[in-house]
Amino acid sequence: MALFRSVATVGGFTLVSRVLGFVRDLLIAAVLGTGPAADAFFVAFRLPNLFRRLFAEGAFNAAFIPSFARRLEGEGIASAKRLAEEVQSVWFTGLLAMTLAAELAMPAVVFALAVGFADDPDRWPLAVDYSRITFPYLMLMSLTALLGGVLNALNRFAAAAAAPIALNVCMIAAMVVAAPYMETAGHALAWGVTIGGVVQVAIVAWDCHRAGVTLKPRVPRLTPGVRRVLRLMGPGAVGAGVLQVNILVGTIIASFLPTGAVSYLYYADRLYQLPLGVIGIAIGTALLPQLSREVRAGRLDGALQMKNRAIEIAMLLTLPAAVALVTIPGEIVLALFQRGAFVAADVEATAYAVAAFATGLPAYVLIKVLSPGFWAREDTRTPVIYAAVAVAANILLSLILVFPLGHVGIALATALAAWLNAGLLAVKLRALDFLAADSRLLRRLPRILLASAIMALGLLAGAWFVKTAFLSSLEPVRLAALAGLCAGGLALYAAAAHVTGALDLGELRRALTRRPTNPAAAS
Repeated sequence: MALFRSVATVGGFTLVSRVLGFVRDLLIAAVLGTGPAADAFFVAFRLPNLFRRLFAEGAFNAAFIPSFARRLEGEGIASAKRLAEEVQSVWFTGLLAMTLAAELAMPAVVFALAVGFADDPDRWPLAVDYSRITFPYLMLMSLTALLGGVLNALNRFAAAAAAPIALNVCMIAAMVVAAPYMETAGHALAWGVTIGGVVQVAIVAWDCHRAGVTLKPRVPRLTPGVRRVLRLMGPGAVGAGVLQVNILVGTIIASFLPTGAVSYLYYADRLYQLPLGVIGIAIGTALLPQLSREVRAGRLDGALQMKNRAIEIAMLLTLPAAVALVTIPGEIVLALFQRGAFVAADVEATAYAVAAFATGLPAYVLIKVLSPGFWAREDTRTPVIYAAVAVAANILLSLILVFPLGHVGIALATALAAWLNAGLLAVKLRALDFLAADSRLLRRLPRILLASAIMALGLLAGAWFVKTAFLSSLEPVRLAALAGLCAGGLALYAAAAHVTGALDLGELRRALTRRPTNPAAAS
């Protein structure tokens, strides 16, 4: 199935990006630790990322890709390209105006995101400065999302998936090369973010040119196609970005906690975002354009089968990742982050947040898999209703759990809200006869759970066996222990999955070697 290969392409490049992201975060932890500059930078970095995930990658992709696929399937590549150019002109104009307004009103914008910083003389001015530097990243990444959406609809996933690598390279270079010459290391990091956005736009624009779909500038006009995309984007902004809204709520509440809480949640977020990005985002990115074409062509049986395989892939890869993060969070955080300004107390606080976030990892991924079932039908309203319910639940749970559990309560509330959202999406799709587990999925899910449980026991035994290595003062020894533990757990899971029948290696090999078609070429 082409879906397997597309997921592997997106997931592979995303994995490289996330690994570089860990290298970046290791440097940030060593240079900034969990002090005022770290809290300020993470708020500034989260600000454009929040809007990017809500309006660029989330709502925009949910609205634009099905519309582009409709044009491509029904009218050909020339008509689809014209729609992309019309959307690009209006999109860029609106983003430019938004960026200029935000730059002028940045203190108010930061106040809305981290009101607890307002009376902090150390964190407040840094957060405003850093945010002014990083905010243009939103505009750059939104253009990247548009061009990447065009490429994805044409079954070209590599460039858009590889582009985020540039961000991490630029941020690492900023810390290593530019930081000594700037006011603070946070200022260098902020500039690295914006420069990384410029490079990402260049990467996807070049691949569009190679695909023969160079988008030319047009005078901004609200054509029927543009109005349709914008209309679909409204509810999609919340439906696709509920996880980011929940994280925003956590950031606001955490800003009232003692210094370090925002940083603990950030580092924990980075850990569970690795499997979420490699698996959830990869599947959602690959599934939406293909599902949209199946729906547009009236092949509903094919769409149902595609969703079942997407859920199967998601759970096959997500459940063991969640189990590992819940089983050995302390060992993971210690090996990856404990150095420089990141001390033992920070390890423990971050590890608890990692475990709490990880309990919701399967739900986060399922949301990415289930949401395209609505978007492909150009229904962005239904997900927003469930998203609003989940956001309300997250706020209530965060306010309740933060008192007994502190920052860990915020992470747990986010996980519980994600499960609520995923459950509502699944029930509704089932009621619409657009989600029905086939015999293969029902047969394999329990076996995936069993293989994950076997791996958990192996990880616990392995962690006990090499516990002295994790207590070593030598960083290479700790990293080697973690690498060995993860490799052993992965091998054990693969063996258990094969023996129990949760995974068919031959089928997977055939799917990954099958080449996809290019709709543009077919047109």
